[in-house]
Amino acid sequence: MDQSAPVTARDIDDAAARLAGVAGSTPLHRSPRLSALTGLDVWLKREDLQEVRSYKGRGAYNLIAQLSDDERAAGVTCASAGNHAQGVAYACSRTGVHARIHLPRTTPRQKRERIAALGGSFVDVVVDGDTYDDAAALSRVHAETTGAIPVPAFDDPRTVAGQGTIAAEVLAQLAAQDSAAPDAIVVPVGGGGLLAGVLTHVAEHAPTTRVIGVEPQGAASMTAAVEAGGPVDLADVDPFVDGAAVRKVGAIPFDVVRRHRPDLRVVPEGLVCVEMLALYQADGIIAEPAGALAPAALRLADLGLAPGSTVVCVLSGGNNDVSRYAEVVERALVQEGLKHYFLVDFPQEPGALRRFLDEVLGPDDDITLFEYVKRSNRETGPALVGVELQRREDYEPLMKRMADSALRVELVEPSSPLFRFVQ
Repeated sequence: MDQSAPVTARDIDDAAARLAGVAGSTPLHRSPRLSALTGLDVWLKREDLQEVRSYKGRGAYNLIAQLSDDERAAGVTCASAGNHAQGVAYACSRTGVHARIHLPRTTPRQKRERIAALGGSFVDVVVDGDTYDDAAALSRVHAETTGAIPVPAFDDPRTVAGQGTIAAEVLAQLAAQDSAAPDAIVVPVGGGGLLAGVLTHVAEHAPTTRVIGVEPQGAASMTAAVEAGGPVDLADVDPFVDGAAVRKVGAIPFDVVRRHRPDLRVVPEGLVCVEMLALYQADGIIAEPAGALAPAALRLADLGLAPGSTVVCVLSGGNNDVSRYAEVVERALVQEGLKHYFLVDFPQEPGALRRFLDEVLGPDDDITLFEYVKRSNRETGPALVGVELQRREDYEPLMKRMADSALRVELVEPSSPLFRFVQ
C-alpha cells in the first residue's frame, strides 16, 4: 500500500479480508436504554468485546501483516496510552514480530498487565513520559536508532484502513437484518484514525449516513485542527479520557476530515462518567472513558437527529481499571449537579459547626469532605466542605441558606485550579 496515497474504500475491503479470523467481527447490539432516553433507535458497536477489548487491534494487525520479511526482522515499535499497545502486542504474538512498546506513566495498571499478557515474549514494554506525546517521542528515537518499524496509532493509511473495517461491518450487520444504512454513526476521536476510516468507507457505501466525531472536552485536538486549518498541538490535555487524550491529530486523518467535513462534537469528561456508570449499572457493560464517548454524545442537545433516527455508536473499548471508579463517580456527581465544594470561613467559637449543620444544610444533604484549618491568632478559620445532594433541585435552596447565614461562603467552581485538589 502506497503510504502517500489516500485511503480508499477498497483498502478497507482488503483490510477486512486480512483481518478475517484474527480481529473478529463484533456484535451490533440495540440499546433499549439509550433509545428510550433519546427517542432514537440506538445501536452499540461492541468493540469492547474484541480480544484486545478495543478496536485498536484492527489497525495494528492490518499494518504489521503487510510488512516485508526485512521489516519483520527489524521489529516494530509504537507509543500508546494503552489500547493501541494491546493491539500491537496481539498482532505481534499472532505474526511472530518483536515489538518495543512505549507507554506514558498515566497508562492504567490494568492496561499494562494486558499488554504483557497479550504480547508475551514478543513484546518489551517501556513506561516513561507524562503524556502519549512524550511516549511517542521516545518511540521515534528508538525507531531512528535501531531501524525498528513504527506502528502509528492513527497516522498511517494501513492503520486507518484497519479501523475503517468497523464501518464495513456495521453496514453489513444492518443489511443482514434487512435494515437500511444508519442515519448516523457516532465515533470517538483521539488521533483521528477511526474517524478517518469510517468516513472513507461511508462516503462510498452509505453517502447519506452522517458521521459524528466526538472528542473529550479536555483533549479536543481535531476541533482545534479544523479551526486552525491543520493539525496543531494543544497547550493542555486532560488525560482522564486516556484512550482519546491526544495532543495533536494525525496528518492523514486530518486530510480525510478536511475532505469529508464530518460533524464534530465535544463532550465534558463529567458527562462521559455519567454514561460510563449508566452502561455499567443499567446495561452491564464495562466501558473505559473513551469507550463511553460516543454514547455520551447522545446526551447533548445539539446533535440535530430526527426522532426515530437509526444511530450507531462505536463503543470503542472496555479496558477500564476498577480503581478509577471512585473518580468516575465523583465526576459524574459533579456533572449532574449533585456534588459541590465550598470554602467556608467559620468563626472560631463553640457551636459554629453545629449551626452550619442545623441551619445551612438541608435534611437530605450530606457532607462528604471537611478539611478545617484552625489558626490560634485569628477569629475565623477556613474549611473546605464537600456537599452531596440527593436531588439537583436542592441546590438553589442550599445556596439561599448559605447567603442568609452569617458565614462567608465561596463556591469552588469546577474551572478553578482548587477544584483539581479535591478531584
